[in-house]
Amino acid sequence: MTAWDAVIMVDWSGGNQAPVKPTKDAIWACIARGGTAEEPVYLRNRELAEAWIIDAIEAARARGEQVLVGFDFPFGYPTGFARALTGQDDPFALWDWVEARIEDSPTTNNRFDVAAEINAMFPGIGPFWGNGLKRDIPHLPRRGSERQGHGMPERRAAERIARGAFPVWQLSGAGAVGGQVLMGLPVLNRLRRRWDTVCVWPFEALDGPIALVEIWPSLTVGQPPEGWIKDAWQVHEVARITSGLPADRLAQMLDVPPTEEGWILGLGFEDQLAGAPEPPRLKNDCFALPPGIDWAPVDDALQLLRERLVPVVGTEILPLNAALGRTLAADVVAKRANPPHSNTAVDGYGFAGGRDGGVHRLRLMADRAAAGSDPGMTVPNGHAIRVLTGSALPEGVDTVVLQEDVSASHTEIAFRGPVTAGANTRKAGEDVRAGETITRAGKRLAPADLALLAATGCNDVAVHRPLRVAILSTGDELVEAGERASAGQIHDANRPMLLGLVLQMGHQALDLGRVPDDRAQLKAQLDHAASRADVILTSGGASAGDEDHVSALLREANAMELWRIAIKPGRPLALGMWQGKPVFGLPGNPVAAMVCTLVFAAPALAVLGGRCWPEPQGYLLPAAFKKRKQGGRREFLRARVRNGQAEVFASEGSGRISGLSWAEGLVELPDEAVTITLGDPVRFIPWDSFIG
Repeated sequence: MTAWDAVIMVDWSGGNQAPVKPTKDAIWACIARGGTAEEPVYLRNRELAEAWIIDAIEAARARGEQVLVGFDFPFGYPTGFARALTGQDDPFALWDWVEARIEDSPTTNNRFDVAAEINAMFPGIGPFWGNGLKRDIPHLPRRGSERQGHGMPERRAAERIARGAFPVWQLSGAGAVGGQVLMGLPVLNRLRRRWDTVCVWPFEALDGPIALVEIWPSLTVGQPPEGWIKDAWQVHEVARITSGLPADRLAQMLDVPPTEEGWILGLGFEDQLAGAPEPPRLKNDCFALPPGIDWAPVDDALQLLRERLVPVVGTEILPLNAALGRTLAADVVAKRANPPHSNTAVDGYGFAGGRDGGVHRLRLMADRAAAGSDPGMTVPNGHAIRVLTGSALPEGVDTVVLQEDVSASHTEIAFRGPVTAGANTRKAGEDVRAGETITRAGKRLAPADLALLAATGCNDVAVHRPLRVAILSTGDELVEAGERASAGQIHDANRPMLLGLVLQMGHQALDLGRVPDDRAQLKAQLDHAASRADVILTSGGASAGDEDHVSALLREANAMELWRIAIKPGRPLALGMWQGKPVFGLPGNPVAAMVCTLVFAAPALAVLGGRCWPEPQGYLLPAAFKKRKQGGRREFLRARVRNGQAEVFASEGSGRISGLSWAEGLVELPDEAVTITLGDPVRFIPWDSFIG
């Protein structure tokens, strides 16, 4: 097995010349070495692409490099096809056969006529379909449903395993790889003849310096970042990831039995190729306040966090049953419509068309359609068929009348009109169409999302790995809950509260215990936290006093910002970086710590974990309290809802922890001075709305 120094990946096209301006559905290519990819190259037609590939291979060989070249179309057909055309099971004989017949130029090609010529060699109709031309072509149906009796398997073994992969017989329309194969095999054949050192996987042992392999970028690469064309992004990522694989890992992927059908590189190794780039590290100055800002309004502080934070966790592929609560790393597209076929919403009788008023009689067919069965029949006009709820509508049925409204014998039904055409049926795709984006990257998956994904044929999804959040309390005065507290000591209430909040947010909470007011011990624990976690939350020691060691250590690391935020309760919030990991230094007061966690840390952690920035949703309720508030600070009052009104806790003291347990959320009062009287509308935000 050869080690590959240069990896070239090509996104192919079976169509004619693409526009001058780079676009999708054209040919894109990319070269990568050692896990670093060059800029993708846009190639308008196959003639240019073949010349570029030859130049790229020869340049790499001149440098003494071993070259792996991947193309995103099948290298072979289902077993038996090569023999039917050439009399041999040799895939290269098939390549010769196709090359001898394909005519190609930048503006025209004869792929549809060649497919029709092949179809004429088989019994029945097919296997190729998808005539994309205006003129009819004998032996080449326009729809796949018109085929029958041709005797070829619908899919290769690889397509039966790779979810969402399209069969090789489709020549036009979405997902049509058939045209790419017919237009690509002649190019592969010429590349193979050009150098006697070319090896084609998996037909031959890879013991030469040039290898041609089949790829399918959609196997592992999701939607592109903003500003990227999908095809360009996919070849960039496949080239980058493949070139960065350890030699033994790539050898494992290439170790498949020879097969005339061909195989997709990486099939069965999707989790090792799921290719979002490793997330960037935050900069040490990412929390720096703009010059001239001392006291930051709440909205300004939130906007700074929103602008500067990015996901810091990687991605993985999970089956749906393991993805609940995880955050999507890529948009998900429906693989199947919902409903997948037109069906009946009730038990009754189906027929074609609506009916006016009066009595109607229809001949009753002996068959019936039930949920889960393939109707496989046509109902003639003037006839009806028994249908059960959820069953696919047979050909010739678009309307259903309820069984309660029908008198039926063994041979006939009778009912009174009017009945509207389409009544009591659900149209295919009326909920979701195949190919439609159904969930967006950054969404935390709820049970309802899993139902939607499953219904539309999706099983595996790319998700962000859980955000690991280390929780650390500081202060000599703290003892563990349940331990004996001497005079001057208090039980640590913040850590259990913060651990619970982080778990409710869907992150992994790492309990790192308590640290006394000792800078060396705190430094050692921060080092430990940075080695295990993606984010660190501390409580206490975050201001500018003698014993505020969290802020002191962050300042020593030149990665400390003390945000004085115009908020009550709260104000001081220490933000910084420790060994590349963001640190949120929360106030030591439990009420202030919880409010600052909900208002600032919760949305920040969501973004760091790959989610979209969450906006807490509040609603206006009549106030069951009176208050006069001065201007200058945003205030959050512990509150609950009773009798449709917002009540607030009797004391605003930030040391009154009982108010947190009493409350069901917060009432948010604006920065400006306000006077609240009974019945005035106030904004109430439930706890769950902060957590998301």
